[in-house]
Amino acid sequence: MRRLRRIRPAEQKRAIKLATLRDCGRRCVYCAQPLEYARATLDHVHPLAKGGAHTPGNVVAACPPCNRLKADMLPVEFFMRYPWAGSNFIHHARAVHRALKRQARRAVSLAFAALQAAA
Repeated sequence: MRRLRRIRPAEQKRAIKLATLRDCGRRCVYCAQPLEYARATLDHVHPLAKGGAHTPGNVVAACPPCNRLKADMLPVEFFMRYPWAGSNFIHHARAVHRALKRQARRAVSLAFAALQAAA
């Protein structure tokens, strides 16, 4: 009988980070800058602090400045404040839940409409 090997938490986190980087095209999903493994951080699109889950559909690759900029904002709040980040998110976050992408599209549309109305 073959024994299954237990996966250590460090190995699991590395595997999640590598898969997330691959799914995001090795770019920050918010500013679209190329990312290397050592510099990339994992960001929860729907923050853990506000009820989000640590699941593949809620985790994206982000550079440290963008991850700090987003902090624990909900996607709608963040994309309304920074529509450029929402546009990049729509393009680069390929493995994110559809509901999060819909929220991003709606927030970006509203933010750009508000900018045009103000001009």
